[in-house]
Amino acid sequence: MQIEYRSFYSSNLNREMPFKIYGYAGKPMLVFPSSGGSFHEYEDFGMIDAIWPFIENGELTVYAASSVDADSWLNFGLHSHDKALVHNSYDRYIVDELLPLIKYHSNWQGGLITTGCSMGAYHAVNFYFKHPDAFDTAVALSGIYDARFFTGGYMDTEVYLNSPVDYLRELEDDWYLNHYRKNKLIVCAGQGRWEKDTLRDTRLLDTILAEKGIPAWFDYWGYDVDHDWTGWREQMPYFLGKLKEEGII
Repeated sequence: MQIEYRSFYSSNLNREMPFKIYGYAGKPMLVFPSSGGSFHEYEDFGMIDAIWPFIENGELTVYAASSVDADSWLNFGLHSHDKALVHNSYDRYIVDELLPLIKYHSNWQGGLITTGCSMGAYHAVNFYFKHPDAFDTAVALSGIYDARFFTGGYMDTEVYLNSPVDYLRELEDDWYLNHYRKNKLIVCAGQGRWEKDTLRDTRLLDTILAEKGIPAWFDYWGYDVDHDWTGWREQMPYFLGKLKEEGII
C-alpha cells in the first residue's frame, strides 16, 4: 500500500498540521479522528487495514487529518463561545488549505467523501452539511450531532452554526437543501455499550432530515455493537461496499 506522511503550516491555526495519505487513485476520502485522536489513529486502530481492498484497487485515496479538538470543543478551560471560534479556524484550515492540497494531490475536481468515528463523525456530518459543494458523501459512525454536548448546554450563534441538529431544523436555503438532496449521507450507530448519547443524536438527526425531505441512510446495528473500534472496523468496509455498488467509488 502506498503511504505518505505530509505536514504544512496552517496560517488559519498558526501551527503545523500533519496528515497521512493512503493510496494512489480513486475518490478522495477525508477522515477526521475521534476525541483526542491523531492523524495516525485511523491506521493505529486497524481502520486502514479494514478498508485496504478499496485503497489497493485504486477506488479510494484516504487522507487522515489532524484535529484541534483539544483546543476547541474539548478544551474545558475555554468559554464555549471561544471553543466555537477555534473550531471555525479549523473549518477554514480544512476548506481553504487542506482541501485544495487534496484536490491537487489526487487530481480530483469533484466532491469528496468525509468520514469519522465518534467525535470524527460529528466533524464529518458538520462539514458535510456546511460545505455540501465540497463533500458530496459522508459516512458517520457513532457521532454526536448536538454541539451542546461539548458546551455543557451553552448555546449562542457560533455554537448554533456548528450544531447540525439545530441549524438543520430551521434551514430553508434552497442552495443547501438541493445539494443535500442529491448528495449521499450514511449515519450509523450501534445499540450496545456507550452508545446511548450517539443513539439519541442519531435518531434526532434522522427525524429532522425526514421532516425536511432530505434523503439519508440511517442504519442501527445491534445491541452487541458497542461504541468501539471493533464495530467501526466492520461498519466501514460494509458501507464502502454499498457506495461501490452505487458507483460512488
